[in-house]
Amino acid sequence: MTNDALDAWWRAANYLSAAQIYLKSNPLLREPLTAEDIKPRLLGHWGTAPGLNLVYAHLNRIITERRQEMLYVCGPGHGGAAMVANAWLDGTYSELMPEVSFDEKGLAQLVRQFSFPGGIPSHAAPETPGSINEGGELGYSLMHAYGAALDNPSLVVACVIGDGEAETGPLAASWRAHMFLNPVRDGFVLPILHLNGYKIASPTPLARIPDGYLHAFLRGNGYEPFTVEAGLDDTSVIHPMMAETMDAAFDRLAEIRAAGIDGASSMPRWPVIVMRTPKGWTGPRFVDGKQVEGTEASHQIPLKEVREDPEHLHQLEGWLQSYRPAELFTADGAPAPILDEIRPDPGLSMSASPHAQGGIASPLTLPELAPYEAPAVTDGGTASDPDATAPATTVFAGWLTELMRANPDAFRLFGPDEVESNRLGQVFEVTDRTWNLDEHDTDTNLGHDGAVIEALSEHLMQGMLEGYLLSGRHGLITSYEAFIHIVDSMFNQHAKWLEASRDVEWRKPVASLNYLLSSHVWRQDHNGFSHQDPGFLNLVVNKGPDIVRVYLPPDANTLLSTMRHVFDTHDRINVVVAGKNDQPSWLSLDDAEKHAAAGLGVWDWAGNEGSGIPGSDSDSTDAAAAADPHVVIACAGDVPTIEAIAAAQLIRETLPDLRVRVVNVVDLMRLASHEQHPHGLSDADFDAVFTRECPVIFAFHGYPSLIHQLTYKRTNHAGFHVHGFAERGTTTTPFDMVHLNDLDRYALAIDAVTRAGLDETGAGSTAIHDWWTARDDARAYAYEHGEDPPWITDWEFRFPQ
Repeated sequence: MTNDALDAWWRAANYLSAAQIYLKSNPLLREPLTAEDIKPRLLGHWGTAPGLNLVYAHLNRIITERRQEMLYVCGPGHGGAAMVANAWLDGTYSELMPEVSFDEKGLAQLVRQFSFPGGIPSHAAPETPGSINEGGELGYSLMHAYGAALDNPSLVVACVIGDGEAETGPLAASWRAHMFLNPVRDGFVLPILHLNGYKIASPTPLARIPDGYLHAFLRGNGYEPFTVEAGLDDTSVIHPMMAETMDAAFDRLAEIRAAGIDGASSMPRWPVIVMRTPKGWTGPRFVDGKQVEGTEASHQIPLKEVREDPEHLHQLEGWLQSYRPAELFTADGAPAPILDEIRPDPGLSMSASPHAQGGIASPLTLPELAPYEAPAVTDGGTASDPDATAPATTVFAGWLTELMRANPDAFRLFGPDEVESNRLGQVFEVTDRTWNLDEHDTDTNLGHDGAVIEALSEHLMQGMLEGYLLSGRHGLITSYEAFIHIVDSMFNQHAKWLEASRDVEWRKPVASLNYLLSSHVWRQDHNGFSHQDPGFLNLVVNKGPDIVRVYLPPDANTLLSTMRHVFDTHDRINVVVAGKNDQPSWLSLDDAEKHAAAGLGVWDWAGNEGSGIPGSDSDSTDAAAAADPHVVIACAGDVPTIEAIAAAQLIRETLPDLRVRVVNVVDLMRLASHEQHPHGLSDADFDAVFTRECPVIFAFHGYPSLIHQLTYKRTNHAGFHVHGFAERGTTTTPFDMVHLNDLDRYALAIDAVTRAGLDETGAGSTAIHDWWTARDDARAYAYEHGEDPPWITDWEFRFPQ
C-alpha cells in the first residue's frame, strides 16, 4: 500500500472534518466561498480531528493488509466530525443513510447536517456509525474498549485517548484493565495515547513530562510504548513513521496471541502507541497574527469570524484548498479511486463493525426459578411458615450461579470487590475472578477464564460493563448502594446514549444495564453515615421514561422474579435494590411472580380492612369497588416493608376497629402518572389502591421527596405522608437506624392513628403513649446492650384473627 493512498485518505478526512464544522453549502468549493456558504453558528472541535483521521487511515491499512477485525473507540470528546468523515469515506454512512449518498449531493448533506438544527451532534454519538463511546464526558474510552474486547477473541479494539482525557481518574484506573484479558479467550486492546499538547485552554501534563517519565509510567502499568512524533512541518514523513509503528504494535499483539498465558511468567507487555502530533495539525498556522496550529487556539474553531471578516473567509478557503479536494473527489463528488486502495471490505470496515452497531450476539439462557424458591411466610395469602427468613441476595446467588453456568461466554459479573460482601459468592462454584497476574498459594477463586471481574473502581467496572453490553453481550454490576453515586455521570451518559439510539433506525437493541445495589442504607451495621445514602434512585427516575426502571423487591422470591425479568429486557437501565441480611420471605414464588408482574399490590393478609381487596395473587388494581379503609400503610423496599407490616400489626391488634390497608410497591415507576411513564398506573387504578382521600402513610426506602415527585399529580397526593431516609445516620443497630429516621413501626403506627383522627380518643391516645414508650425503651436497650431488644429481634408476623 502506498504512502500516497494513506496521505490521500488523511487529507480527504481532514477536508471533510473542517468542511462539516464550517460549510452549509458548496461542499467541494466548486464556486468561490461566500458568507452564505458558512453556517451561522460554528460548532465543533477541529483540534483533535487530524490525529483521529491519521489513526483511522493507518488502521484501515492494517485491516486491509492483515484482514484484521477492528473496532475504533474515539476517546477525545469532540471527535465527531472526524468519525463521521471516515464513516462516509468507508461507504458505511451512505449505506445506512442513503440520503447522505456517495456523491456531491450526499456530501452537501453530510457537511450541512453537522451541529446543525435537525442534524447530528458534534460528538461521536449513537448517530455515528462505528461508535460505542460518545466522549462527551471524558475518561471512559479505554474501559469501554476493554469491555468490548472481553469474549471477542478475533477483535482488536483500537482506542484513541486524548491527552486531556488522560488526566481523568476513570482513565487512570483503566490502564491496568489488561489484567482482565486472557489472550486466548478475549480480544486485544491497542491504546493510542494522542499527545497533541493541549486541552481547551492550557497544556496537558502527559504532553509535558519527559519521555522517560512517561514511558516509565506506561511500563509500570504493563505496556511497551511504541512512539510516533511529528512536528508542524513533518506531514511528508508522518506516514512511513506511523506505518512502521503500527506494524510493530500489531506484530507484538500477534506474538502475545501465539504465546497465550500461563501465569506471571508469561505476563505480556502490551503495546501502546504514544503519538505526538501538533494540535490542529494542517489547519491555519496563524490567525490575526497569533499562532493557532500547534496551540490550544486550535482546540475548537480556528477561524471564528468567517461570515463577518472577509480575511477569515479567504483564509478558510485557502485552508480547505490546501487539501487539494480536486484530487480527492471525482467530478460526481464521490471519493477518488486512490482511496479504494485503503478502504476495507464492507465486512471489515470499522464504521460498519457489528460490535459497534448494537445487536445482542445471543440471547441469555435464563434458568427456571422454582429450584431456588425460598420458604415463605404466606402462600396464596394464607399462613405458610411464620419463621421463614432468608437473605435475598443469597437466594438470588443460587439462581445467578446457574445463569453463569448456562452462559459461559456471554455473561459477566462486575463489581468493586463486593461479590462476597453482597452474599453472591456462590457464583465461585462455577467461575472465578478473572486474574492474569501473579498468584499466591493463599489466593482463592482466581483464574484466567473467570467471568467475575472485580476492581475497586466503580468507574472501571461500569465502563467495562458498558463496553461489554454495547458490543452485544450481557452482564450485571453490583455495588454498595451509597457508592454507586460515584458513577452518577456515567449513568447519565449511558441513559442518554440508549435514548438517542432509539431514534437511530440502524442501531439494534443491546442488553439492559442492570444494577443490583445491596449493603443498602438501612443495613450498614459495621459502617456509618458515609455509607448511608439512597439518593441514586432520585437520579435514575429523572431520565427518559422509556429507559429507566427502579425495583424494590420486598423479599427473596420477589428478587428472584425481578432479576429474571430485568435480564430479559433490552435498551433499558434497571436498578434493583435488595438486602443481604436475613429478612422475612413474605411471598411464595408463585405469588412473588404475580406481585412483581403487577408492580404493586394490596396485601390483604397484612391488613384488616376486610374488604375483599385482592392480594398479590390477583390484580390489585381491581379494588375500586371495595370500601375504603380508614388508613393506608404503603411500603417500598425490604426494610420499610418489615416496619410497615409490623406497624399494621400493632394497629390491628391494639385498635381492631381501625381499618388498615397494606400496599407494597415493587416497581417504583408504577407510582408515576401513566402520562409520565409507561409503567405508571392510570388515575382510576391508582385511586382504587391508594383511595381518593384516606391518609397514606408511606414507608419508603429512599428520600421521601422522591415519592412526592412521582405522585404529585394524583388525586390524593395531599394525603401522602412519606417516611424515609431523613439524612440521619451513624453506626448503630438496625432498629435504631430506622428509629433515627422515623421509619420504625412505632412512628408509622403513631402517624397512621393520628392521621385517622384517633389520637385523642381513649384507646388511640393510650396506644400512642404505649408505642412512644416502647420506641424509647428500644433505643435505651440498644444503647445499653449494643443490640436491639428481643421484642424487636424476635418479632414475628401474626395473621389477622
